[in-house]
Amino acid sequence: MKDIILQNGHIKIYKRESSQFWQMRIKPPKEKAIRESSGCRNLKDAKEIALKKYNLLTLDKKIITLNVKNYHEYKGKHLLGIKNLKKTEIEYIIDYAQQFIEFNKQKVKKSNILEGKSIFNVFFEDSTRTRTSFEIAAKRLGADLINVSVKDSSINKGETLLDTVVTIGSMDPDLLIIRHPEYGVSEMISKTIDASIINAGDGSHEHPTQALLDALTIKNKIGKFRDIKIAICGDILHSRVARSNIYLLKKLGAKINVVGPKTLIPDDINDLGVSVYYDMKNGLKNCDIVMMLRIQKERILGIHIPSEKDYFLEYGLDFNKLKYAKRNALVMHPGPMNRGVEIDSKVADDVTRSLIQNQVSMGVAIRMACLKILIDNKG
Repeated sequence: MKDIILQNGHIKIYKRESSQFWQMRIKPPKEKAIRESSGCRNLKDAKEIALKKYNLLTLDKKIITLNVKNYHEYKGKHLLGIKNLKKTEIEYIIDYAQQFIEFNKQKVKKSNILEGKSIFNVFFEDSTRTRTSFEIAAKRLGADLINVSVKDSSINKGETLLDTVVTIGSMDPDLLIIRHPEYGVSEMISKTIDASIINAGDGSHEHPTQALLDALTIKNKIGKFRDIKIAICGDILHSRVARSNIYLLKKLGAKINVVGPKTLIPDDINDLGVSVYYDMKNGLKNCDIVMMLRIQKERILGIHIPSEKDYFLEYGLDFNKLKYAKRNALVMHPGPMNRGVEIDSKVADDVTRSLIQNQVSMGVAIRMACLKILIDNKG
């Protein structure tokens, strides 16, 4: 039987006389050829296997040979917060993540560039969105991802946090993703074990990958940060998302308004170089982006605000309040949303104004970038 040629000669499928299985010769552009068995007796199945193998090899090559324009690399082993990052480091991570936006649009969303690396999701606090986003990011890069269910862990049997971390560290992980309700836990862990650490949220302190994905969303929609005005609205007091975004967006040149009731604005907010407003009309004036924050009902209802209904009337974003911002102002929200409390469903679901779904897809891309950069730096 004649050899089968695919992909302009980059794939050859053939049979040896002594074998019942189709063989593959795959030569990605500018790479050495790979020869191996398809494991298939059927020609149709062998073609499918060969094409998948070729796509994986060429996609991997595309990622490995990435040409990032910003040559000021991020050289850190950990990502614990935004506050202490340089502007050039932030720009490097954002630029690096661009490749993964395109990668995630491919039919085959699978690479093996982190094959053999072990990544642990260690969440001491519930967060379906962030945990799932990291899980997808790790698996698309070919890493082994282990979700540690803390509610079922030995911590509930009396083991200390440190004992749990040391136990996980003994398994030689390459990277730990840590979420914890207390400030500083990720930093403490980074000094305890050898793995790289990503802070996925610590108390009301920081949430660096959320701020990075928000910046990636803005860059791909507006194209710049300098001279744009962003209103961050809601529970600033308890929000790690707000703090990380303020640190990051100001470093990139944006102007920030924070908007909310006095009971939800921290006393030291002026030290961060933002403008403070206690009403939506003045706070949203001339803003290009309105970023709403989740109302943390478990912490504030009945203490900082009287009721959800009263809060929505004053600070919930609907189209009437959105008119206070620029004519084509865009809307963001880190999720999960409390519809009818901090944002109206009609605004959240308006594809001409809302970037909320964009933020979700940008989250996977930015986390893929962070995993790859940090694991490379650790090595």
